[in-house]
Amino acid sequence: SLSKTFNMAGWRVGMVVGNAEIIKTILQVKSNMDSGMFLGIQKGAVEALKLPTNWFEKQNSIYKKRRAAVWQIFDALECTYDKNMVGLFVWAKLPNGEKAEEFTDALLYEKEVFITPGTVFGTNGEGYIRASLCVDSAVLEEVLTRVTPVNS
Repeated sequence: SLSKTFNMAGWRVGMVVGNAEIIKTILQVKSNMDSGMFLGIQKGAVEALKLPTNWFEKQNSIYKKRRAAVWQIFDALECTYDKNMVGLFVWAKLPNGEKAEEFTDALLYEKEVFITPGTVFGTNGEGYIRASLCVDSAVLEEVLTRVTPVNS
């Protein structure tokens, strides 16, 4: 996925290889759905695929630091989470049976911090919050400062 691997969210690029008759049918359906892929996205994809492998190491290091910062934020909020989970988001269970929207509203109005309530993803998200690792490290540091109790 270019979206996750190369920070190109929403840039949908794909290819299909196979039987010519099946591909012909796929192309017919595709031509009825859209007018093709924007050339800029194609050029961006080509450049992304040319990047050296050390680019991935740098990206992994950035996301590892951000994940550690999110863990610190969740620790300050007394949430529990699984350090073995992977992806661009970290989910956490709220303390003491707190309601997701009440918890996040309090953070927003009292600390000027927005964290996504799990309920925006459905009823099974009640009691959970989700933080993105796509946020700059400086922003995460500021969030940690705002949510950490003064006497800590």
